[in-house]
Amino acid sequence: MTESERVLWEGLRKLNCGYHFRRQHPIGDYIADFICLKRKLVIEVDGGYHNEPQQQQNDLWRTEFMESKGYTVLRFKNEEISNNLSEVIMRIKVQLFNE
Repeated sequence: MTESERVLWEGLRKLNCGYHFRRQHPIGDYIADFICLKRKLVIEVDGGYHNEPQQQQNDLWRTEFMESKGYTVLRFKNEEISNNLSEVIMRIKVQLFNE
C-alpha cells in the first residue's frame, strides 16, 4: 500500500459504523483499493500518475465497468487524504448512509 492508502485504511478501520471494508478486492479484471461489499461502495486512491491523460481514460473505463456491476465509486487524490482526512471520511460516511 502507498502511504495515502495506509492512512485511509486506518481511517476506515476506525469508522466503527457497522460497515466492513476490504482492501485490494477483485472486481472483474480490476482490483479495487477498498470496498464495502454490503453497500457496493468502492474507494479508489489516486496518486500523481492519475493526472496523465491515458491513466485518466483508464480510470474512466475502470469506473464505468464497476458502475455497470452496480458499484458506486468514490475517488480521492493522495493530497485529499494527506491534507484533509476528516473530509474524506465524512464523504465516505455520507455515501454509506445515503439511502
